[in-house]
Amino acid sequence: MSSRLSLHDRMLGLRDAILANPGFQRFAGAFALTRPIARQRANALFDLCAGFVYSQILLACVRLRLFDELAGGPVAVSELSSRLSLPLEAAVLLLDAAVSLKLVQRRSGGRYGLGPLGAALISNPGVLVMIEHHAMLYSDLQDPVALLRGEAGAGQLAGYWPYARGGKPADLSGDAVAPYTALMAASQPMIAQQVLSAYSFHGHRCLLDVGGGDGSFIAAVAALTPKLRCVLFDLPAVADKASERFSTTGISSRAVAMGGSFLTDRLPDGADIVSLVRVIHDHDDAAVMILLRAVHRVLPGNGTLLIAEPLSGVRGAEPIGDAYFAFYLLAMGSGRPRTFERLRQMLIEARFVDIALRPAPMPMLTSIITARAA
Repeated sequence: MSSRLSLHDRMLGLRDAILANPGFQRFAGAFALTRPIARQRANALFDLCAGFVYSQILLACVRLRLFDELAGGPVAVSELSSRLSLPLEAAVLLLDAAVSLKLVQRRSGGRYGLGPLGAALISNPGVLVMIEHHAMLYSDLQDPVALLRGEAGAGQLAGYWPYARGGKPADLSGDAVAPYTALMAASQPMIAQQVLSAYSFHGHRCLLDVGGGDGSFIAAVAALTPKLRCVLFDLPAVADKASERFSTTGISSRAVAMGGSFLTDRLPDGADIVSLVRVIHDHDDAAVMILLRAVHRVLPGNGTLLIAEPLSGVRGAEPIGDAYFAFYLLAMGSGRPRTFERLRQMLIEARFVDIALRPAPMPMLTSIITARAA
């Protein structure tokens, strides 16, 4: 069997045998030149083991609104204990744990202030909302082997995203879509910033945003392109919420929301660019092909399709696409992260050309793909 292995495979096998050898591990930990590498690897391995504890510390900080309490400046631990309604010892325990994760930082006079990561969270409300939302994901992942084997049954995420269960999504009520629509709205400005940094909508006359939620993305695009007409297409109950946003933001004269399901209804005509922002990865291949063909059907020749979503296999962002989203969507019960090459093949099958992966500021948040209707 070993004779069939490539040289690369044999070299990696030799590496694995060396790293797994207890004697080598003791040597690497003691030798001055290898000690820093050994410590780094040990820390990385421990972080994998302790990751759930870290995430729960972060969740506690968010639920207690600790970062809000520290936003105005350093606070004494006794004062924080009172504000957070925690016993003094528990407050110290949480604060010291948060310090170790760079969420909080010790300041003069025994006070605590924001750490570099805590300060970054203050300006990203969408991330804070996602942290609280992850409580459902933790519940669904409590038995990952059962989930992988298809033995876990429908979990909390499947109920949270009701359109993932199939049936007739266009019949969903406002109450059914409200939670996930609010979650998407909280994180949409962050994604819109990434898209707008990678692509300019100037030069287009009409944008159709399919699966656009409450209209947050269209509102961000419209603010930068005052001559652009915009159409949002989403489930009827979601489109109603988008209409309210367009009215309150003063863009209802050039932005309209229309309700329907892309699985069964024709998309609105008239746009020369269609955007799919975090839509494709939520759906299985058959539904994605229905959507791509529907988009191609309503685009004029040379019309543009813009896709924004996290991809699998992105260099430097592999834990996001290949681990986080893979298991999130598995728990959700619909969709999967795809590589650019896989999406390119699907776009070709749907008769798109000039397919390009555009440079994005932070691929861990989203990648940007553009294509042209043949």
